[in-house]
Amino acid sequence: MKFGPVPIDEAEGAVLAHATAAGEKRFRKAHRLSREDIAALKAAGIAEVVAAVLAEGDLSENAAAAKIAAAMSHRNIEIKPAATGRVNLHAGASGVFTVDAGMIDAINAVDPAITIATLAQHAPVEQGQMVATVKIIPFAVAASLVDKVVRICAGREIFAVNAYRPINVGVIQTVLPGVKSSVLDKTLRVTEARLARSGGRLTAERRTPHEIAPVAAAATQLARDNDMVVIFGASAMSDFADVVPAAIERAGGTVIRAGMPVDPGNLLVLGTLDGKRVVGAPGCARSPKENGFDWVLDRLIAGLDVTARDIAGMGVGGLLMEIPTRPQPREPAPQPARSALKVDIVLLAAGRSSRMGGPNKLLALFDGEPLVRRTASRALGSKAASTVVVTGHQRERVRSALAGLGVTVADNPDFADGLASSLKAGIAKVAPDSAGAMIVLGDMPGVSSKDLDSLIDAFRSSGGRSVVRASHQGKRGNPVLLPRSLFAAVAQLEGDTGARHLVEAEGLDVIDVEIGQGASIDVDTREALEGAGGVLQD
Repeated sequence: MKFGPVPIDEAEGAVLAHATAAGEKRFRKAHRLSREDIAALKAAGIAEVVAAVLAEGDLSENAAAAKIAAAMSHRNIEIKPAATGRVNLHAGASGVFTVDAGMIDAINAVDPAITIATLAQHAPVEQGQMVATVKIIPFAVAASLVDKVVRICAGREIFAVNAYRPINVGVIQTVLPGVKSSVLDKTLRVTEARLARSGGRLTAERRTPHEIAPVAAAATQLARDNDMVVIFGASAMSDFADVVPAAIERAGGTVIRAGMPVDPGNLLVLGTLDGKRVVGAPGCARSPKENGFDWVLDRLIAGLDVTARDIAGMGVGGLLMEIPTRPQPREPAPQPARSALKVDIVLLAAGRSSRMGGPNKLLALFDGEPLVRRTASRALGSKAASTVVVTGHQRERVRSALAGLGVTVADNPDFADGLASSLKAGIAKVAPDSAGAMIVLGDMPGVSSKDLDSLIDAFRSSGGRSVVRASHQGKRGNPVLLPRSLFAAVAQLEGDTGARHLVEAEGLDVIDVEIGQGASIDVDTREALEGAGGVLQD
C-alpha cells in the first residue's frame, strides 16, 4: 500500500485519507474513489488527493479485520460486522471472560498494523458487553500478514465468556455474644444480591455458635443439598487452624487455600466437601462493594476451577478500593482529638404536616416562638459546629421564622418524594471536616440543647465511629447522630426511608443515650401538639 498525495488522474480505486468536498458533494474519509467520483473532483478543480493506494496482495481494512475475527475460535461470543477497519466482539451471555494472553501477544507482535484488545483476564461481563476488538490501523494491510495471524488463531480457543450457572447455595453464619441479628440479616440480603446476577439462589441458612463442631455439622448438611456452601464467621480468621478452616476439615473436607493476596478479602478460605466448594467468606463480603470474595465466587459460579495457585496469583491488581465501614481498614483515617471531633446538625423542616389537616406544625407557637425557630435555636446552643435546616413545604414561611439565626438553609424541591430526599439535601451541606451529622426532627419540642450535647459527647467518646441514638426508658427515639462513614449510604436512600433504616441495615455499633421523654415526643397530630403546649397558626 502506498500512502500520500495522489494525482487525481491516478486516484481511481484509491482510499481517501481525509474527508474531501467537490462542490456540493462531500466524500467521507476512507471512501474508495470511483470513476464518477474522479470526474466530480476534477470538475471542482481538485488536482490531487491524499489517499491510500492498495497494492496487489493487499486487503482493505474491513476485509482484513473480518478475516481475522472469523479465524478466531471462541465461546459465547458474538462477532459484529466490520466497520472503519474494526470488528467488535460482544458477550453472548453473562459470565466470566477468559483469554489466552499468549495468543493475543503473538497477534499484536505480527505487525503494528494489526491490533487486538480485550478485557482483563477473569473480568465479569454482562450479556451484550464488548469483550474484544480487532482494529486494522491503516486503510489496508498485506494479505500475507493477515494469513500469519490466521495461522496463530488455528486450533486454539483465543477467548471465551464462561456463562454463569444458576447454582444453589447454603449459608452458615456463626454467632458470638454481641453479634446483632441486623448484621446477619443484612449479610443474607447482600449475598442474595450477589447470587441474583447469575440466577443463583440462596436456599438455606444455618446460624451456629462460633465453634468447630457445630459449623462442621451444618456444612455437612448443607453440602448434601446445595452446589456450594458459604460460611460467614462472627470473628475473622486469625490462624489457619481457626474455626472455619478447622470445621471444613472436621467435616471431612479439604482446605485448598486459607488467605488470599487481595485486599479487601485477605481472610478468605477455600475448600471442598463431598465434591462441593466451601468458601469461608472474609468479613468484607458482608458489604456489596467489590472484594476478593467476588473474584472467587464469580469464577466458581461460571464453572471455572479455582486452585491455590490461582489465588496466589491474584496479588497484582488485588489492591482494591477500601471499604470504610469494615472493622479494620488498611489505614484508619487520621482522627482529630476526640474532644475536637466536629458534628453538624441537620434539622429536617421540609414536611407537609399532613396529619394536621392544613396548618404547618413547624410554625406553631411555643411560648410565643415558632417551633422550627425554637428547635433551631436549641441546635445553635449546643456543641454542634453548625446547623443546616432543610426546607421544602412552605419554605418561605419557614425561612421567615428563622430570620436572624445563624443557620444554613438547604432547600429540598423534592420534599414530596419522602424523607430520604431531605436527608440527602441536608447531608450534602455538612462541612467536609465534620465527623458526623446529627439528624434532628423539627417537630420535637422536648429536646433541649443539653440533650443534643449528651449525644455529641457520646459520639466523641466513641471516636466518631458509632451511631448515637437518643432513647427514653430503653426505647429508641430521636435525634440520631450518624458518623461520616454512613454519608455515602444516605446518598443511596429513596422514598420515605430515614436514618432508622440505615442504622438497622449497616450494622455499625449503636450507642443509646437516655435523654428522657423528649426523645419520644413529637407533635404529628393537633392533639399531640396542643398537649405539648403548642398553638397552631393558620
